[in-house]
Amino acid sequence: MKKREFWFIVGSQDLYGQEVLDTVAERSAEMAAALSEVLPYPLVYKVTAQSNAQIAETIREANYCPECAGIVTWCHTFSPSKMWINGLVSLQKPYCHLATQYNREIPKDEIDMDFMNLNQAAHGDREHGFIGARLRLPRKVIAGYWKDEKVQKRLSDWMRAAIGVAVSKEMKVMRFGDNMREVAVTEGDKVEVQIKLGWQVNTWAVGDLVKEMDAVTEAEIDALMAEYEASYDIATDNIAAIRYQAKEEIAMKRMMDREGCKAFSNTFQDLYGMEQLPGLASQHLMAQGYGYGGEGDWKVSAMTAILKAMGEGGNGASAFMEDYTYHLVEGQEYSLGAHMLEVCPSLAADRPRIETHHLGIGMNEKDPARVVFEGKAGKGIVVSLIDMGGRLRLIVQDIEAVKPILPMPNLPVARVMWRALPDLTTGVECWITAGGAHHTVLSYDVTADMMRDWARMMDIEYVHIGADTTPEKLEEELLVKDLIWKLK
Repeated sequence: MKKREFWFIVGSQDLYGQEVLDTVAERSAEMAAALSEVLPYPLVYKVTAQSNAQIAETIREANYCPECAGIVTWCHTFSPSKMWINGLVSLQKPYCHLATQYNREIPKDEIDMDFMNLNQAAHGDREHGFIGARLRLPRKVIAGYWKDEKVQKRLSDWMRAAIGVAVSKEMKVMRFGDNMREVAVTEGDKVEVQIKLGWQVNTWAVGDLVKEMDAVTEAEIDALMAEYEASYDIATDNIAAIRYQAKEEIAMKRMMDREGCKAFSNTFQDLYGMEQLPGLASQHLMAQGYGYGGEGDWKVSAMTAILKAMGEGGNGASAFMEDYTYHLVEGQEYSLGAHMLEVCPSLAADRPRIETHHLGIGMNEKDPARVVFEGKAGKGIVVSLIDMGGRLRLIVQDIEAVKPILPMPNLPVARVMWRALPDLTTGVECWITAGGAHHTVLSYDVTADMMRDWARMMDIEYVHIGADTTPEKLEEELLVKDLIWKLK
């Protein structure tokens, strides 16, 4: 991950005298330093803004600073909002308005007009809020005392969503081969996606990968095998299959790093010159923060990398996933998610193990090695980005993952079992009504609110399926959104 930071731009004006401005600057720097101790990324105090030119210059610098992932504004005093216009209309980074004040309480025995002039965030933030509304800017408004844990948590989540924007704007996806034949939902407009989300999605031949694999040395494979042994239990005698996966991983990583790609896709229908579909190789790359999409699904590949970057520590528990089959016993309705080989071990409840099994689909000459595990229990989301023709729709559903309720000794893949909210069958009806794909990103770290912020920052449609969703309400919501987004 690149070094990322957020800029704290504080509004004031020059009517109160230098002493007041000095106090504002001192307090703002203090607040930024204290918040940086608890936020996931540094909040850097930049300026106590007093003029149009000062604000425009600071925002211009933010736009072109690669480390700056967004701006946080606050008005300690009254800050006339016309002087913010030139800067804000040119803003290209995520924007959060923190409506707070330096002091928690009103000092009843000390308050006078000097105090009022200095501590009038209630006045200044309303003026600042108006110009954000007037300019119709995508922004996050967070109100509350800056030392409160709830406020800090909301600001932290917004920062993580903004990191997702920064990663998206720099996203490059390496496609080995094309989409699985005849599949609709994995298709999409790559030009529109680059315009809207910043993604560069291009194809490299499988033959290029095979050539890169031929250049991998035995010493390089030995080093990666040691990493495998440190992270996973070896539960197969077929060491040659594991070494072949290591060769695939080294070659794919080398190609992606050379091209600056953070995500990749492949398909079992195009493995010309390869013995195995990358299973363990894809899983271990995902564990390092790379995104993956099966059957050529480049959209879910990029989204996997983005959600991973938004997670804890810049590489959270998020993974490529697919709804495979249901358990429909009344009162025990669950979805079983898995894939042929490729689910990230960041979801594992216990130490994963490497196994080799026959894969009865695709062009595999030999049995692929893969990491097998059961997913951990906990609250999470599943995310699907679909192309609606002319616009993108982000669908997010709340889920509750559980320890699998059944032993599945003959299922040779990583898997997660969950209950979709509000319940499985209603959730399935809503998901299908919204057009959600069979491929998703499942995340324990990223929340629906964070994805709502991300969608707002990227200016794309957002659909949330949660505990209170009904098919009737969702149909009405989709109808309204369809009309709105066709007009945009």
